[in-house]
Amino acid sequence: MASKRQILKQILGLTVAILLTHVLEVATNDFQETSMGLQLSYIDEPQHHIRQRRADPFTDYMAEIEIHASDISVINKLKIYLNELVQNHTVFNNVTLLDSNFTTVCNMLPGTTDYQCNCENQYFWPCDNCKKYGSCGSITNNQCSCINAFPNNGHFCQPISEMTDATACHQRVITMSVEINETFDTSLTNPTDDNYKTKALQIQSSINKGYKFLSNYVDGSAKVTGFRSGSIIADYTINSISDIPDFTSANINVSSLPLVQNAFALTEKTMLFNRTDQIYPKQNVTLYCPQSVMGPIMWKVNENDPDSTKYSISPDNSTLTMKRADISDSGRYSCIIQTNSLPYIQWQNIVIEQEPIIIVGNNEQVYPCKEKTVKLTCCVNGDYSIEWVLNGTVQTSGSGCITVNHTIQNTNCKENSTYTCQLQNLRQLLNYSYSKSSVTVKTSEEQELSKFHCNEPFELGILNNKTEKPCDAGKEGSIIYTCVLGGWNLTNNNCVVRAIKELQTRAQVLVVEDIPEFVKNLSIKTNQFKKDIIESPATIQTIVKILTTVADISQNITINKTMIEDFLNIVENITSDGSKNTWTGLNNGNVTERKASTNLLQAIETISSHLSDGDFSITTQSIQLYRNITVDISKNIDVISYLNNLTEIRIPNVPKSTAITIIIFTKLDNVLPTRNTSNNDTKTSENIINGDVVVVQVNQTIHNISFTFDTKNTSLKNPQSVFWNFSLDRWDSNGCKVKNFVNKTVTYECNHTTSFSILMSPFAIDNPALDATHAIDYITYVGVAISLASLILCLIIEMIVWKSVTRNDTAYMRHVSIVNIAVSLLIADICFIIVAAFADQKQLLSVGRCSPVVFFMHFFYLAVFFWMFISALLLLYRTVMVFSQMSRTNMMVIAFTVGYCAPLLIAVITVASTAGPENYISKKNLCWLNWDESKALLAFVVPALTIVAFNLMVLIVVLCKMVRRGVGALTNSNEKHTLVVIARCVAILTPIFGLTWGFGIGIMVSPEPALHIVFAILNSFQGFFVLVFGILLDSKVRESLAGKLSLKNLSSSPTRSTNAGTSSTGGLGILRWLRRRNVYNLSDPSPATSANSSSGSHLIPN
Repeated sequence: MASKRQILKQILGLTVAILLTHVLEVATNDFQETSMGLQLSYIDEPQHHIRQRRADPFTDYMAEIEIHASDISVINKLKIYLNELVQNHTVFNNVTLLDSNFTTVCNMLPGTTDYQCNCENQYFWPCDNCKKYGSCGSITNNQCSCINAFPNNGHFCQPISEMTDATACHQRVITMSVEINETFDTSLTNPTDDNYKTKALQIQSSINKGYKFLSNYVDGSAKVTGFRSGSIIADYTINSISDIPDFTSANINVSSLPLVQNAFALTEKTMLFNRTDQIYPKQNVTLYCPQSVMGPIMWKVNENDPDSTKYSISPDNSTLTMKRADISDSGRYSCIIQTNSLPYIQWQNIVIEQEPIIIVGNNEQVYPCKEKTVKLTCCVNGDYSIEWVLNGTVQTSGSGCITVNHTIQNTNCKENSTYTCQLQNLRQLLNYSYSKSSVTVKTSEEQELSKFHCNEPFELGILNNKTEKPCDAGKEGSIIYTCVLGGWNLTNNNCVVRAIKELQTRAQVLVVEDIPEFVKNLSIKTNQFKKDIIESPATIQTIVKILTTVADISQNITINKTMIEDFLNIVENITSDGSKNTWTGLNNGNVTERKASTNLLQAIETISSHLSDGDFSITTQSIQLYRNITVDISKNIDVISYLNNLTEIRIPNVPKSTAITIIIFTKLDNVLPTRNTSNNDTKTSENIINGDVVVVQVNQTIHNISFTFDTKNTSLKNPQSVFWNFSLDRWDSNGCKVKNFVNKTVTYECNHTTSFSILMSPFAIDNPALDATHAIDYITYVGVAISLASLILCLIIEMIVWKSVTRNDTAYMRHVSIVNIAVSLLIADICFIIVAAFADQKQLLSVGRCSPVVFFMHFFYLAVFFWMFISALLLLYRTVMVFSQMSRTNMMVIAFTVGYCAPLLIAVITVASTAGPENYISKKNLCWLNWDESKALLAFVVPALTIVAFNLMVLIVVLCKMVRRGVGALTNSNEKHTLVVIARCVAILTPIFGLTWGFGIGIMVSPEPALHIVFAILNSFQGFFVLVFGILLDSKVRESLAGKLSLKNLSSSPTRSTNAGTSSTGGLGILRWLRRRNVYNLSDPSPATSANSSSGSHLIPN
């Protein structure tokens, strides 16, 4: 009975569907090429509904009708018609249309035979169809709204209510990265920061929009997982329902972000180092690149190309070998396989353990041979464990510091015991020198004790012996004691608070993304160990090194408010009043210790110049920071601080869009030295920093800034407005001027920005340095002008008289030397003018601008001395070796080789040996060779003064020869005259040049104004001296010049003519005195180069 009823319902449903199809065909009979097909793909089971006023049950049926039409308007008309039927409910007697929905619309793409089937509202394709036919867009929640084919199985879009887990897709998580052309901000390291959230949402939105139509992409699945520096590198993940899709076109659609070229990459964290054990220093480490995809391979170390001196790569690029690993080699290692669409980056963070430092003291320790027990202590840094071993037996073990007791017995004073402290449980490292350290304990009998000067509390020692001992608990490093009369004396304490030392180790591998957290940890540790820190010079130096590292790494990023707060808290802790004595000791210590204070100030300036945009302020007990971005044109910036004393800063007429950072420090006077341009010695300086220290950072040029300071010590006088000059490494007043000093308030103005304060002294004295500077400037400018004019005149005169004064080889070489001296000195003076122009700009001199000028100054000033050396050689040669006749060509070759090649060689070697560490030029805002660091100035001074000494010796030899036999005995009158002139030039110019650069050394090591004035006079007038003593005092030159110009009366020296030529009665005073002693009457044949062949008689002094 039930089966008959079921058959009846099926027939009834079919009849209803056929009637409904007929109705729809009638409704569309106005459209051609429209057909319909009935498909009973599903007939609902009977459902019983109770309606008002009707108790009889009724049955629901569902019919699926497929419509084929060439005009989309057919579909729209049918939608309207069916909606009307639904509203009227009754279609036929006892047949009611409850609802109608269009589920799927398939369109043929224009110009093709391909279909796209779109789902209507609330209908979707299940995931298996999306994958099988390909989704037109993204796949979201295991479903899609469009597929790229007409299903051949008669399936249509399904209502969302019928979607089940069975239709879900298996999704794959793909990790990727994108590089954005923006400056990295430290706030992007904190996922809770608003800037992080905003940037992440912006990137996620852009990627979702660009990937929306990417086949198999799960819509809305893009998620930013973190940021890295390198511009901004965002790491993110997406979900895909199949293998990695082709991102080529999708990445092009991500257009709302300022991307760099080739911004996208597929990334995967993997195991490049295929071992799980730790990596220790000096081991060789090989990394392997998994080749899951095909393509060329390249390696990166911390986003940089590997250094070929440190790393080696196999011929097929599949392996990278790190040679002698060090902790600084830790970082992100990547192998990049370039595929057709995107680079595929596989990476791993490689960690190299820090090198263990085992401290046991002296490797040989001598004790008195008497019954006693001595303690041998061994300490190691880091988390290593160590053990004392004697004769292969472990005596004790532990971490940090361990101690073993050694008993000395007076019955066996010749026995020695060797203890070895070595790493525990790291047998693979025992071949490395750092893994162990030994101590040999020796004893000395009583009769030998007299040779020792030190005993308790350590081993025996003689004068000046040093012993190294470990630090107290909680510190790392060592303490050095020196044996002096009276016992062991502490000479160097290198102990650093362990917590700070661990942070310094971490700083060696610090990356930008970790900086904010790292600085916060350092801030916490300086708070926690403040007392130990401010009493330890080594710990303060370590913190300054850490801050310098942080500042260097941060130069290409933006610092947010939170990080600068932590940074300033660290500075406040290490500059408190309790640290003053420690800083004083550092400023009076060695070169490295003296740099700690200025390195701290440099780190502060570097960090403060990279703050994020926006207005904010920070105030602590001793520091106040003000950050402002101007938005108005010609706005005046006024900052007033009352932290300690009144400090007011005023910057007038600041242009629009100017970022200004002002930091006021009330305790940096505890830190910074007081040396300035007048006194470079902090120990002897009478100046005192008598106000706050202000750091001003502006991203545009400011020509006027005003400061008002309340002085801390009202008894001090003579205020100096100063800024810290890092090139000079001292306070400098250049560009600053005191405007007012009333009661305890000092007001001054500066035309630049940097770190400012006021220096004052106990005495109201005048500062002669400024007057001396002006005097030196005037002397230099006048002297160089006269020198240049003299050298040009010298060359002109030589051109005029050249033929008439160079008739023999000696005269020819003499004038060649003078011309080259004049040319070299002329070029050197031009370089000097360029240097002066740099200095007049009132800016710090850069290595790039100064180095070329310094090179040419060095070369041509040396050339001047070497051509003086050639003159002396010529004088010696023609006086001593009178029978030797060298050709003019050979003499010229020797002269130019020595005159120019030797200076060039010295100059090039100087550059090559000092340019690498940037110690070629002076760091005292002076364009000249470095003295303090590399002593490069010696490359000029030593050759110059050596030539001066040689020339003076030549003069002595020549004078002795003249006195003994007479220079004229074997030379003709022309050569005699030439030799006399050469002797006079060498005798006068050599001391002048030598004295000049003797004072030049003085001004490099002493700021005494008198030295600078004397040097300025001698240096500026060198060209004038060459003209006078090399040209004008030569009578033959005067006579020839007079003849050429037809001005015979210009010749001032009395001359007389012979048939051998003219001779001069001038010469050195000593030669005139010698003239009265001996007179010779000689017959003189003319040399081969003479124009005349005759003989004559002359008076020749001997």
